[in-house]
Order: sequence, then C-alpha cells, then structure tokens
Amino acid sequence: MRKNNSEVEKNLAELAEVITQAGDPVLVKDFFHCLLTPAETVDIAARWALVKALDQKIPQREIAQQLGLSLCKITRGSRELRKPDSAFRKMLALRKNSSDL
Repeated sequence: MRKNNSEVEKNLAELAEVITQAGDPVLVKDFFHCLLTPAETVDIAARWALVKALDQKIPQREIAQQLGLSLCKITRGSRELRKPDSAFRKMLALRKNSSDL
C-alpha cells in the first residue's frame, strides 16, 4: 500500500471505527500486539509516552534521553500539541477524564 493513498485513509478510518466499537481496552491492547511487530509496538508506546511527557512540560532533551527518541520526533510531537485542534490534546483529555473515574 502506498503512502498518501485513499486506501490508507479508508483502512485507517475502518480501523479507528472498529477500535472505538471494541470498548474493551484489553482486547484493543491484544489486537495491537497481534497487528504490530514487537518493534512497532515499542515505537507506538514510546510515541504515546512522548506526548504525555510533552504535556507534563518535561524538557525535550530529557524526553530524548529517557525514551531514546530523536529530537526530530519530539519536535514533531510538540508541534502537533500546539495545533489549535490537536488530536493529541483531545486524546490527553480523554485519558485524564478516564483516570478521574
């Protein structure tokens, strides 16, 4: 499958819908382990940890050292968080709301 292909968007939309419908965090986590290679799983987990660290205002160089990520990835994450309608910001809010329960 090629990047920037309508099939990519179609499959991502379908995957997002199925994950949303699952309603079971254990099933979704198991699904990720089945879908992704161990390296991809580590990468996804590190990127989420990056978003959380940026939200906690941890300095980028410290995040790079802690998570073993490039400053390039961290800068990209920081840019995404600053967008007015950031999906990262929305997901962090969902995380906070679910932990308040």
